[in-house]
Amino acid sequence: MITTIPGLENSQTLAQAIVNTIHEPLVVLDAQLNVVAASRAFYETFKVDPAQIHGRSLYSLGDGQWNIPALRLLLETVIPERTAMDGFEVNHDFPGIGPRIMLLNARKVLFDASADIAILLAFTDVTQQRAVDRAKDDLHEKTEGLLQEKQILLQEMEHRVANSLQIIASILLLKARMVTSEETRRHLRDAHQRVMSVASVQSHLHATDGIEQIEVGPYLSKLCESLADSMIGDSQPITLKVMADTGTIGSAQAVSMGLIVTELVINALKYAFPQDKEGSLVMVTYESRGEDWKLIVSDNGVGKDPKDLAEPAGGLGTVIVGALVKQLEARMDVLSAPTGLSVAITRASFASNMPQAA
Repeated sequence: MITTIPGLENSQTLAQAIVNTIHEPLVVLDAQLNVVAASRAFYETFKVDPAQIHGRSLYSLGDGQWNIPALRLLLETVIPERTAMDGFEVNHDFPGIGPRIMLLNARKVLFDASADIAILLAFTDVTQQRAVDRAKDDLHEKTEGLLQEKQILLQEMEHRVANSLQIIASILLLKARMVTSEETRRHLRDAHQRVMSVASVQSHLHATDGIEQIEVGPYLSKLCESLADSMIGDSQPITLKVMADTGTIGSAQAVSMGLIVTELVINALKYAFPQDKEGSLVMVTYESRGEDWKLIVSDNGVGKDPKDLAEPAGGLGTVIVGALVKQLEARMDVLSAPTGLSVAITRASFASNMPQAA
């Protein structure tokens, strides 16, 4: 509702004052599309002389620069059927200012005391914004292209790494068959198994297609399934079981954790059951609470001699696991009993709720 302002009898003066305060170009047209008024921003933006436009048809201004098909559609077709239209885009090369993209907002004004109408036509120059949007789209497209190229290079590198590991493993196995020393043969076979474990970890991570966060449960299950297929024969009554919650870890952590599990499981399968035992079980469990986690590999085998546990130095496997545990900023606790061995790798203080093999 408009309140009467004392001392201001001419509403035309008020209307013109309001028009001139608007920062964006605005023009007021009558029913015949002749210019009734225009804002100061309109004159400045489109480089026109006020004396040359008042009372003239919008289409005849200048050299006919406003005789634009899109604008005609808006004013002669759309506006008669509607009272308002927002965001009508016009792309035109305007004399004096060059190519511009304008968003037009139109309002049809009806008067209570007259059958006449007026049309308010406002212009928003979005040329620069559209250029920024195009630059963003181009940058996004280039970024996508670089990411795709990076992914192809990573896949090629992973393929070459996998082939190289297979070649190394084959050479180690071949050498193990050729040597006469049983101790040397055993060391070569251990080295072969470790190379295969690295290849197995690499192949499982490659299957995630570059995902940064790895679901621990499926990852450890696939890893242990691969270990069981390669190390547990049909005549060995050993079960390898994995239990894990729904936690996730980064791909870099997954590499270290996978190698730790591989080393500990291999040791359990090789040494925990020197004789066949019914119900032989090796269990891998993983629990997490926020940033804290607990990984345990346990078996119900013969355990380990207390003297061996007291020795600070160990074999290559112990050195590898120790280095990986340090890399994960975790700690390792080994618990041995006649009923089995348990190795806990933890970065947490909570007690485990998972069942253990022993």
